[in-house]
Amino acid sequence: MSIDKIIVIIVGILGIIFTVWFFLMKKEKQVAVVDEVDITVNGGYSPEVISIPVGKITKINFTRTDPTDCLGEVVLGDFKIKKELPLNQKVTVEIKPEKIGEYVFSCGMNMYHGKIIVK
Repeated sequence: MSIDKIIVIIVGILGIIFTVWFFLMKKEKQVAVVDEVDITVNGGYSPEVISIPVGKITKINFTRTDPTDCLGEVVLGDFKIKKELPLNQKVTVEIKPEKIGEYVFSCGMNMYHGKIIVK
């Protein structure tokens, strides 16, 4: 077997390993929230995953710095909340989850997503 075929095989195997790690094994970074959290809306949500306690009112402050129309509103479907996000203004959403679980929030077009983990 020639050296170029060996190099192609090695690079292919490394590509497969990277792909599996990136899409299947990558862990989401959670931010634990006690009373309130600030989420920056700029090409997505940062932080993207937050964890909050069950049965307690939590304030989520969204500040949109991205002029993209898609990010102009946030939808928390499980809590029946839909809020406009004016550019460079803080918008506060209060939620009180009654059940443990995972709840998603998204932009108005459902292209960008975040997650609330209730513990």
